[in-house]
Amino acid sequence: MADAVVIPGRMFGPGAPLLMYTGDLARIRGATVHRHEWTATPPTDPATQEPWVRAQLGPLPGDRPLLIGKSLGSNAAGLAADHDLPAVWLTPLLTHPGVVAALDRATAPFLLIGGTADPSWDAELARRLTPHVFEVADADHGLYVPGLLTASIAVLAQVVDATAEFLDEIGWPHK
Repeated sequence: MADAVVIPGRMFGPGAPLLMYTGDLARIRGATVHRHEWTATPPTDPATQEPWVRAQLGPLPGDRPLLIGKSLGSNAAGLAADHDLPAVWLTPLLTHPGVVAALDRATAPFLLIGGTADPSWDAELARRLTPHVFEVADADHGLYVPGLLTASIAVLAQVVDATAEFLDEIGWPHK
């Protein structure tokens, strides 16, 4: 049985649509999904976020879980790199040197998903770090796009499709 760990952002908990549906995708594929919630207020200092996220997550379930993290949760990229874990990073903090360094040393495949209007997104850097990038034009840090709300809902469907394609490409879960 495969495991997937859903790691929230600062403002997007594990039940927020981006995390809910990407986690549900793992569940539909036969994984046990572990939806993490922070037990304290996350630190705002980028230098302390990575150790705080690691401590909050504690031991990971299973042998090689898939990590699905939003924003602040991308501070678990070091954990993924240390344990050769595949990952999906939704709006990763590509402006935080620690997150970038962890992604740069990762050996397992990972998908980066971000929007061009997100100040935490760096398209050129994302494409240098991994061939697995899904970028949404004009999307902000919540992957909302200007205009009707239904346009942002359509982005959510695109994110799920991109995640499914990534998981197919890497053969996850491994049988």
